Amino acid sequence: VQLQASGGGLVQTGGSLRLSCAAASGFRFDEYAIAWFRQAPGKEREGVSCVSRSDDSTYYGDSARGRFDISRDNAKKTVYLQMNSLKPEDTAVYYCAAVPGEGCSVVSSSIYRYWGQGTQVTVSS
Repeated sequence: VQLQASGGGLVQTGGSLRLSCAAASGFRFDEYAIAWFRQAPGKEREGVSCVSRSDDSTYYGDSARGRFDISRDNAKKTVYLQMNSLKPEDTAVYYCAAVPGEGCSVVSSSIYRYWGQGTQVTVSS
């Protein structure tokens, strides 16, 4: 397993969670752009956010913009997703994914080469 997602849990509406995506020790993390996707039951996978390899650019899906913040720490080989003002519609399994190179996308999931196992986020109303 190259990527390990964690930090999910049960939170009330308006609460916050911070997800982490940690890379395996042998994974050349600084050569990859990283994204977060999510999938709720019965729904298609949705791009949440991504950060470029160099950390110069970040992108957000419409549902995440203004509430979520993505960051990366190459020394720790970890990407974080700070989620604030959570809503019941944010309930989903959240996956991190890695694509080699500088750029990333929250639109196309097919470009990503490695995927984490997912972490469940449940927001109660």
